[in-house]
Amino acid sequence: MAIIDFGGVKEEVITREEFPMEKAREILKNETIAVIGYGVQGPAQSLNMRDNGFNVIIGQSSKFQRDWDRAIADGWEPGKTLFEMEEAAKRGTIIQMLVSDAAQRAIWPVIKPCLNPGDALYFSHGFSIVYKDQTGVIPPNNVDVIMVAPKGSGTSVRRNFLSGAGINSSFAVEQDFTGRAKDRCLAVGIAVGSGYLFPTTFKQEVFSDLTGERGVLMGALAGIMEAQYQVLRQNGHSPSEAFNETVEELTESLIRLVGENGMDWMYSNCSTTAQRGALDWKPKFKAAVLPVFEELYQRVASGAETARVLETCGKPTYNEDLGKELAEMGNSEMWLAGKATRSLRPHETAKQITGDTKGVGGRGY
Repeated sequence: MAIIDFGGVKEEVITREEFPMEKAREILKNETIAVIGYGVQGPAQSLNMRDNGFNVIIGQSSKFQRDWDRAIADGWEPGKTLFEMEEAAKRGTIIQMLVSDAAQRAIWPVIKPCLNPGDALYFSHGFSIVYKDQTGVIPPNNVDVIMVAPKGSGTSVRRNFLSGAGINSSFAVEQDFTGRAKDRCLAVGIAVGSGYLFPTTFKQEVFSDLTGERGVLMGALAGIMEAQYQVLRQNGHSPSEAFNETVEELTESLIRLVGENGMDWMYSNCSTTAQRGALDWKPKFKAAVLPVFEELYQRVASGAETARVLETCGKPTYNEDLGKELAEMGNSEMWLAGKATRSLRPHETAKQITGDTKGVGGRGY
């Protein structure tokens, strides 16, 4: 493992240089990787592994016609590389549980009897295993239990793979029956397109992931945007101006600079007026949201958020209900203004442009 200094804390990281694709192929040469679910992560991980030369099959319920048809469109052949979930699980030696968290609870009674001694049960999220008292997903003692969790959506996993960039992932071994669990885990991590692999545990991964999704990555970001947009509109600013100052400049300019060089660099390369204001107001926002994040983390740790997910996402009407919630967001003035703004974005021409900047799904099981 490479030792990397993360802000004064040294951590071990697996790189492609020390665990090349050839090594992954050698470790998995006799394995059949059964990807269960063709919804969000399933397509990306399976296509990446197929393109990298691994033996992959898909397990997808034909009752979910959209996902079944999508798999066929992506080149998976019914009866050859595309099967019902139970059949795929029987054929696989590494069974990747890539349906949604709520769906994993629903299909576990079908998948569990298909596991053979020495198989590996693979997850991309610690949810089902960590909250096993609620999900009922308790693997038998005679299989490996491993995890590779890409730090991005399925869209990003596939897009980054096709661009050659790869994506960072965390990995964990929960149960090592064969003595090969770690090697299998790392090999699959490289196979799905990971650039770097960070060691974690199932518990640490799910706690951080659930907090992040509800916090900065999605919930907090959307909530803060709506609050600022509302205040600007209430004070007479036009929809276009409010959206540009709330979303467009963030997503099209500033966040890219943060990603490339860090927040301090972005601060140092904006106007002094913006620097001073941002530095003065950052502590106020931190103080305001810190109690919310503390409450959020405690709900994740206690299992309250898990109960909420299982209760709502497992309902037969979940996709319909979700559609209504997302339509309410999409049809709000703010995001309709965003749609209009996106249509007006200037596009790069063939001429090279230089400067400081470089150029979620349903249940599905």
